[in-house]
Formats: sequence, structure tokens, C-alpha cells
Amino acid sequence: MTVMPRPSILSVEPYVGGESKVPGVNRIIKLSSNEGAFGPPPGAIAAIAAGAREAHRYPDGGAAALREAIGARFGLDPARIVCGNGSDELLAMLILAYGGEGTELVMSAHGFMMYDITGRWAGCHIIKVPEKNLTADVDGLLAAVGPRTRLMFLANPNNPTGSILAQSEVDRLRRELREDVLLVLDSAYAEYVTRPDYDPGQRLVDATPNTVMTRTFSKIYGLGGMRLGWAYAPAAIVDVLGRVRGPFNVNASAMAAGIAALAEPGWIEASVAHNTEWRGKVAAALEAAGLKVWPSEGNFLLVDFGGAERAKAADAHLRQRGLIVRAMGGYGLPACLRITIGNVEECQMVIEALTAFSKNG
Repeated sequence: MTVMPRPSILSVEPYVGGESKVPGVNRIIKLSSNEGAFGPPPGAIAAIAAGAREAHRYPDGGAAALREAIGARFGLDPARIVCGNGSDELLAMLILAYGGEGTELVMSAHGFMMYDITGRWAGCHIIKVPEKNLTADVDGLLAAVGPRTRLMFLANPNNPTGSILAQSEVDRLRRELREDVLLVLDSAYAEYVTRPDYDPGQRLVDATPNTVMTRTFSKIYGLGGMRLGWAYAPAAIVDVLGRVRGPFNVNASAMAAGIAALAEPGWIEASVAHNTEWRGKVAAALEAAGLKVWPSEGNFLLVDFGGAERAKAADAHLRQRGLIVRAMGGYGLPACLRITIGNVEECQMVIEALTAFSKNG
């Protein structure tokens, strides 16, 4: 008899990241992983290079300087910030610490795939709640909560749909959610949101003992390859995360890059302005070509081709031109492709390719 894992592990479908190569195509434009349009900030690149000289040294296990920088940038108490190897690690730590065998994790039907994957890994029963117009349904989420529910995850804005829940609805969700259920607000795309009523989660974290906000450096800061994320949480939850995280879970280069990225003059402003402009331009152009584009508050668009076969044909058409986007079959949206907002040239290439496809397809 071979050694066997817990049964819940075998129910996990491994996460497949965005592709980066197309056989036979020399120039690749990767728009499949929602990476920042401009790459890493110059200061972060310099910090990574400088850090190579100290690569033999262990990093600061408490990420003190990085937490101070995050706290200063966002007006938060550094003592209530926990840094991780990407926000994925922090999501996993929360699930393992507060979930496990015999518990339930509630999420929206098209929420970020890692909630499902890590929840199954931990042994949770995953409850996926149908959405309304690809937007989380607060009444449905609340109705799904049962005696064994311990965790609820809400990505806001949501990946892959791009939808956002009004702040009043997020507040109602927390207010009507049972007190012993941990609400995790995944705000990976927070920096791209321009709505005046939006709060990424810090207000609810400050007001309640059972809410956590997670953030990332992988999107607007262009540091996906560094794997750097952070969480803001009540002191009691910070204590729990400190007990379960690895002693050196964030590498020194990632911390240096994160500190430098936070300090890069004008980076956020320029990135948001570009994203807002070109997200609108790409959406308008694709709609003019007869395609359905779902409203988005992130740095990507979800394009609906009306059927799975047409979406596959569009994907193949884009690949022939070196444009790699993300098929959404794994998210239960086989008729859709998710397309990252790249730089100006890349956005124009997407518009030209899909306009031609729509005319001829």
C-alpha cells in the first residue's frame, strides 16, 4: 500500500497560471496574468540589483522596514500588518488557521480560484454562491452561511469578472454576517479603483474584530515575480498569523523592491491614469466591434464571445499574433477571455486583432 494524502487533497485541481509562450511565434505579448502594464518601478529594479550583494544574508523575519513603509504609505499601524510570499500565502495561512476539516468556506461562484484550491487543501467544504450579473450577491452569500461556516472570501474588485460591490453592500455583508465567521476582503486590485465610495477594507478591519484585508505588490507595482503581499488585520489575527507563518517567508530582495516601489514618485498616479484611459478605450472599441465586454474596475477586461467555441477561436486568432490572454473555462466562464490592459502598443494590438476577428469570425 502506498502512502496516501488526506482525501481532500486529491479533490484539488492544480492552479494553472497564465501562459507565456506560443510555439512558432517569436514575439509574445503576455496579457494573461494581469501584470502591471509598465513592469517594475525603476527604484525597485535598482533595489533588486543592489540586494544581490547581500544574498547570503537571511532576511528580516519580521519584515519591519517593509511594514513601516506600508504603514506610512496607507496610514496603517505597522504592528497590524503581516507580509507574505504573495497574498496567496496569506490567504492560505488564514484558511489553514481558521478553517480545516469539518468547516465551510463561502465564496462567490466566480471568485478567485485560490480560495477553492487552498480551501480544499485545508479540508474545508467549499460553497460557491451564484452571482448576479457576474457580481457577488450579498443576500446569497449570507443565505449560504451555515453552522459550520468559518470563512468567507470576497475579492473586491473581483478577479476574473472585474466587478465591484458597492461599499454599502460590503458594509451590510459584514454587519449581517455571523460574528464567528472571518470575512477576508481580497483587494489585490484596489489601487486601480477610482470610485469615490470605495474602501479596500481597512475601515472595516479597524471597526471589527473579524475582518482581514489582503493586498499585493504583483499588480500595479509590477512585482509579480518577487512574490510579495501583505495583510492588515486585527491584533488577535496578526498574532495567529505570526504563529503559523514561516520564519523567513519573505525574501530580502522582495522586501527591498517593495519599499522602493512604494516610494517611486508618480508611479501609482501614472499607472492608474493609463489603466483608466485604456481600459475604457479597449472596452469601447471591442463593443463597437460587436463584442460584449463586462464592466471592470481592475486592470483587465472580461470579454464575452457568446459561446465556448467562438471564445476558443478568438483565443487562437490572438495567439497567431503573439497575444496571450486567459481562457476562462476553469472559472466556469467558457465563453469568455480575460485580457490584461497592457501598454499603449499592446492595447492597440488587441483592438486591431479582435476587431478583425469579429468582422471575419
